[in-house]
Amino acid sequence: MPNIKSAKKRVEVNERNRIKNKSAVSRMKTELKKYNTAIANADVEKAEQMLSNTISIIDKTEKKGAIHKNSASRKKAIASKKLENLKSAQNK
Repeated sequence: MPNIKSAKKRVEVNERNRIKNKSAVSRMKTELKKYNTAIANADVEKAEQMLSNTISIIDKTEKKGAIHKNSASRKKAIASKKLENLKSAQNK
């Protein structure tokens, strides 16, 4: 435990931010799991509806600084690609 007042404050701020980041990342992961379930069930309509919401939540998580912008971009690209692969598989 720190003895200096400013160090004590930093510990409190870091803990507060850790909790906020954990909440945001958890929300994002939950949304991604729901989206992946829709993809796994080959439910194209539901997946299309969920894609915009999922991308929105990923963007919000990035904006809060909980994840890196490249990580957010990668997650969005993977989600979009999964939907495109599902659509092309059903068109064949």
